[in-house]
Amino acid sequence: MPSNFRMPFRGLWRTSKPAPVAEPVDLRPQIAPESSVGSSIINNAIYEAGCRVEKPESLGATYTALAERTDAMAWIGLYRPSVDELTSLAGQFGLHELAVEDAVLAHQRPKLERYGDTLFVVLRAARYLDQVEEVEFGELHVFIGPNFVITVRHAESPDLSVVRRRLEESPDLLARGTEAVLYAILDAVVDGYEPVVAGIAKDIDEIETQVFDGDPSVSRRIYELSREVIDFQRAAQPLIGIVDQISSGFDKYSIAVDLQQYLRDVADHVTHVNERIEEFRTLLRDILTVNATLVAQRQNEDMQKITESSNRQAVEARKISAWAAIFFAPTLVTGVYGMNFTFMPELDWEFGYPVALLVMVGVGGALFAVFRRRKWL
Repeated sequence: MPSNFRMPFRGLWRTSKPAPVAEPVDLRPQIAPESSVGSSIINNAIYEAGCRVEKPESLGATYTALAERTDAMAWIGLYRPSVDELTSLAGQFGLHELAVEDAVLAHQRPKLERYGDTLFVVLRAARYLDQVEEVEFGELHVFIGPNFVITVRHAESPDLSVVRRRLEESPDLLARGTEAVLYAILDAVVDGYEPVVAGIAKDIDEIETQVFDGDPSVSRRIYELSREVIDFQRAAQPLIGIVDQISSGFDKYSIAVDLQQYLRDVADHVTHVNERIEEFRTLLRDILTVNATLVAQRQNEDMQKITESSNRQAVEARKISAWAAIFFAPTLVTGVYGMNFTFMPELDWEFGYPVALLVMVGVGGALFAVFRRRKWL
């Protein structure tokens, strides 16, 4: 490697507890045997002065090309690589075993770690599936060294072929080396968050309409979308720290001004995305509270209607009972006289019939007055 080659990431990030350092490895390009498995290699190219100069068919050919072109950079793109492939890459480029283990197992949180001259970055790309209202995440592992970039994907997203084409169309930017590739990957991942933000915002608007329309299924929708927003926050929030770590070495390591501007733009986008995510969490929490209040209000209204209905039924029952009692007295008298016994009171009295009628009317009137006073009628 020429003496004037500058490794832009050397010593950029330091932590309070030193990260484990791999055993000393000779990083000079060496010829390694061709890997027996190459099905996971999606794209593999050698770049020099910002231009693609070779497209090796295997890892062994890549190692050979780097040995012949000391000023070149290799960008190896892998999709769910085998242990044999990562072992071959680790032996050739001095990748730390802990980082390789993370790349094999996947399911890592977004982070940036430094192992000697090599950076290991874990990113989580995202895309929104509007029909099922779910955020689909794709895990991406990136190894950055003095003359190589190794990207390991464990899902269909992000589509790094777009990033590669963009850089190849800008040779001046690609000529910046591995730091330009890292910027472009970060930029692509963050740009992919914007459609997710837009999709969640659209669904929250729909949920607000459902809440005030009284849709009983909206509570479940709010809860499920809240879980997706939390998962999205877990993917996006660590990027703030990652970008800050990169930015902290700008002045010390004389990072090109244009790349500084690009990375600051990425930082702005990351901040904006995280602010929107926090807004979504607050808004969904408030919507859930409002929905619970509206549900309780509707339940109170239903209970009030039931109570009013019960009261009306009670009033009608009292009225029916009162009229039944009023008509019971005449019925009792007529029932007694209707038995037609020979010896009955007043049978032979000429005023017996009118008096009986008068008694029936009097008793009914008295009962009517009593019930009326008690507001039963």
